[in-house]
Amino acid sequence: MIERAIAPAFREVENIDLIRAKPIILANGLKVFSIDGGEQDLVRIEFIFSNINYDSEKPLQTFATNTMLNDGTSELSSTEIADKIDYYGAFLQTEYANDHSTVTLFTLNKHLANTLPIVKAIISDSNFPQVELDTLIRNQKQKLSVSLEKNDFLSRKTFSKVLFGDTLYGYDVSASDYDQLDREQLLSYFKQAYQARNCTVIVSGKVKENTISLIDNYFGKDWDSALDVQENKFNFEVGAGAMHYLEREDALQSAIRIGQISINRIHPDFPALQVVNTILGGYFGSRLMANIREDKGFTYGIGSALVSLKNTGYFFIASEVGADVCSAALTEIEKEITILKEQLVTEDELSLVKNYMLGSMLGSLENSLSHADKFKNIYFSGLDYDYYSRYIHTLRNINIQEVQAIANKYLSFNSLEKVIVGKK
Repeated sequence: MIERAIAPAFREVENIDLIRAKPIILANGLKVFSIDGGEQDLVRIEFIFSNINYDSEKPLQTFATNTMLNDGTSELSSTEIADKIDYYGAFLQTEYANDHSTVTLFTLNKHLANTLPIVKAIISDSNFPQVELDTLIRNQKQKLSVSLEKNDFLSRKTFSKVLFGDTLYGYDVSASDYDQLDREQLLSYFKQAYQARNCTVIVSGKVKENTISLIDNYFGKDWDSALDVQENKFNFEVGAGAMHYLEREDALQSAIRIGQISINRIHPDFPALQVVNTILGGYFGSRLMANIREDKGFTYGIGSALVSLKNTGYFFIASEVGADVCSAALTEIEKEITILKEQLVTEDELSLVKNYMLGSMLGSLENSLSHADKFKNIYFSGLDYDYYSRYIHTLRNINIQEVQAIANKYLSFNSLEKVIVGKK
């Protein structure tokens, strides 16, 4: 008979074994990394391009180029591309992020010879048909119009602008920016960015010998790098911690987003600050949740996060609360930060958080695709697998005094930029 009043025993995570990426350099200099694992005959191939040559006069150029890659080539229409991919039971997607743009193919190995030529056409021969561009502009303007009615969207938009200014990270996109898009912009950026010298290929899943040879066949021989590329470089400084308030008189809820420029993954304090963040607001049992959701009932959810980007990192706290309790919620957030800085956490709370974080990391490594995701985190930060050894060492050994020291070093409520959308 199970005694349900007694929590089950747990064991500390001793070590986490990662499937290490095998590097391969093709004849044209294309960097390929293979992460082999799993029994299913499935492979994921990611073509990852660094975002380059940011121009604030053309803020949507990078996004639109990536979004339209599968909208047509000189020989295939968007419908033909979709039909061919569907015929082989494959899946093709484009993804745009702050630092990289990605084309990802999921396919069975037996169909790789049929699906790779489609990807090759997309990343070397896209022609951005005007009719598809007109549809993109129309749809994105409509989507923006709808989003601008949401307090949470406005808070994120304003917060990014406050922290990052007119860079790629923070540009305040308006409907008129979409009207400035034209085919020549996209074709120009496509020629500059979508070339072998600016691409990293990461292959994960059941990687067979002919998987790499097929990639070499289509991408290692006649896909050249015609131009030198300059990756985006931005410098940011911590702001003064001002209040940024956007009044919405009819709002029933106010969106809160507060934070500041912080460290990214390359900084040696990053793992320790992740521990502090988790205690404060990084999981469901965090102090912010316990206070502002469970005790005060101000919100359904509140959390904090530490985000690593290529050029910087940032810390933020976000929530939506009743408009009548917005000021009270800010007071409680400040209180929780102050307590974390002035009072030592208990050994029990720290032990719980450490085991939660180790367990979460272990649980996230369910297959070779997730091992590939872990590799991307370090590779694009210029780190090696030793980072994870140091990360685990920090989680296992950080003490309550170090937690307080890190909190005092990196957290100051007065220095946080405070964005409120709704009623203060």
